[in-house]
Amino acid sequence: MQTIGHWIDGTNHPGSGSRVGDVTNPATGEVTGQVAFAGPEEIESAVASAKKASVDWAATSVSARTQVVFRFRELLSSRKEELAAIITAEHGKVRSDALGEVARGQEVVEFACGIPHLLKGGNSPQVSSGVDVKSIRQPLGVVAIISPFNFPAMVPMWFFPIAIAAGNAVVLKPSEKDPSAAIWMAELWREAGLPAGVFTVLQGDKVAVDGLLDHPDVASISFVGSTPIAEYVYERASRAGKRVQALGGAKNHMVVLPDADLDLAADAAVSAGYGSAGERCMAISVVVAVGDTGDALVHKIAERTHTLQVGDGAADTDMGPLVTQAHRDKVASYVDAGETEGATLVVDGRSVDAQGAADGFWLGPTLFDHVTPSMSIYTDEIFGPVLSVVRADTYQEALDLVNANRYGNGTAIFTSNGGAARAFEQDVQVGMIGVNVPIPVPMAYYSFGGWKASLFGDTHAHGTEGVHFFTRGKVVTTRWPDPATAGGLELAFPKNH
Repeated sequence: MQTIGHWIDGTNHPGSGSRVGDVTNPATGEVTGQVAFAGPEEIESAVASAKKASVDWAATSVSARTQVVFRFRELLSSRKEELAAIITAEHGKVRSDALGEVARGQEVVEFACGIPHLLKGGNSPQVSSGVDVKSIRQPLGVVAIISPFNFPAMVPMWFFPIAIAAGNAVVLKPSEKDPSAAIWMAELWREAGLPAGVFTVLQGDKVAVDGLLDHPDVASISFVGSTPIAEYVYERASRAGKRVQALGGAKNHMVVLPDADLDLAADAAVSAGYGSAGERCMAISVVVAVGDTGDALVHKIAERTHTLQVGDGAADTDMGPLVTQAHRDKVASYVDAGETEGATLVVDGRSVDAQGAADGFWLGPTLFDHVTPSMSIYTDEIFGPVLSVVRADTYQEALDLVNANRYGNGTAIFTSNGGAARAFEQDVQVGMIGVNVPIPVPMAYYSFGGWKASLFGDTHAHGTEGVHFFTRGKVVTTRWPDPATAGGLELAFPKNH
């Protein structure tokens, strides 16, 4: 059986301990490998290697660093099918979705190729007599990334291209559920010419996470995952004096106004609710039908849901399995709870006829109507293919519903009224907003992140905020006085003159 180890100092390390975890193919239920879980020895070795490498890498010219990032981009572009196949085999998402994940991650790589411009400082000559001021940005040193199972390539690529281009050394802790993509990307970095130690992969569980959160040589933590863990990561790493960007969970609402194109809205709800089996932090999990749109909209969503083919992501299907049997059963328990709490079950995914092995982790698209805010299928982030329809009488009621939710990651409004859309943009308390766009994930040159319980820390991923997160600013004030006029004591606070 394949053993997936760590990547330390530019090479594979099998791991020295006995703790391992099973890696499964979600479409078959088969255990395809085991992943090594890091202990104190591996954690220390990984960070030490990264710390040593960070010194020379920070001193490498920005042009030379950019050339390595660009070569990584070229290799990724030519071999993206390989990475997509790995994602499908361990996560379960269909191949087209896996390729889309790689493409969105590559956008950040391409953004990082422009790091020379992004690292430019400012310069103000003659701010006072004979005094000049300039600003510069420098790397942090060793930075850590803790990424989730649902995007084993894209989420790490939200962070490491910018961190590496800016001159840092990266330690990536991928999810133990789908760890192979990280090793594949490490090998690609080596092929691109990245020095050993600048990119490290540390496999493992909570032991590895806590080791990075506590390690004195790790300067920052970038985390994406559920809100309870994001809050834990933020608090523990902050206490250790680190910079932290911890992106948490979501309950994304799609508001459909009476003037919306209901066919467009139904297409969007199905695509955004069931893509990647709903295992997206930007998935639409709640549709808010405003006015008299509810019955017609639910009918159109149900019609489209029945056409979806669920099966092995490596085949020609629309939606794959969930990532593990335990997660599949957890999502199914929410369907049970929705029925018990009185929601109308329009489409039941628990009895789906999947095109795949009988032992796959199958749960089909599920649609509830007449959901209320007190139900667990509304309050909790289910992270599965369960779409809830809530009825609202007015736009204001719909807006208040979105704003009252504890999460503020993403939202969307479907309307043909520009004034209503503009008002929604201004008034909704959510970090990322789509207007007739169901999954408003920003391009790489903008920054990704939500509000409220969807983000801990004040810095979003990628874009200019990402560049600032992975660098520290300095301001240098310089005077080269004329020796003939220099000297003399002046104890008053310096002032411009």
